[in-house]
Amino acid sequence: MLFLISCGTSKVVSDYDSKTDFKKYKTFDFYEDNGESLNEFDVKRITTAIESELKNAGMNYNSNPDFFIYFDAKTSESRSNNTIGIGIGSGGRNGGIGISGGIPIGGKKLNEEISIRFIEAKNNKLFWEGSLTSSIKENRKTEERKLHLQQLIKKIISEYPPSKSY
Repeated sequence: MLFLISCGTSKVVSDYDSKTDFKKYKTFDFYEDNGESLNEFDVKRITTAIESELKNAGMNYNSNPDFFIYFDAKTSESRSNNTIGIGIGSGGRNGGIGISGGIPIGGKKLNEEISIRFIEAKNNKLFWEGSLTSSIKENRKTEERKLHLQQLIKKIISEYPPSKSY
């Protein structure tokens, strides 16, 4: 439960070409070089999640698509706010020496930013992109990873098409 709450606090950041008619995009395909910074398992998980979300939105996979999808992820180490403090001190009337430090609780955390870009097939122009940064445990089980990625992708794709008057 805590795992699900931790990714729920992030906000999707999206951007798009305001002159785009999003209704014309019905079919999609993926670039072959997706997820260069991801392992093969995560590329497959993200591809499957994006495909599922877009099909739920009424779009179809096609080898001659209206647009291509590119995605990737960046990971950086997160500073832990939860630490146990340890201190050693020596003091007296005229001075003292002190040493302190903190040991992180709960294991190492990472910040992971997943970004998805939609690029028009005809002219190779970017027309929409969305990204989401979440805090994740470094050591996760396979099912936790799969569920986490599905939730992130669902959240990102929910911002497409952007809310605007056509």
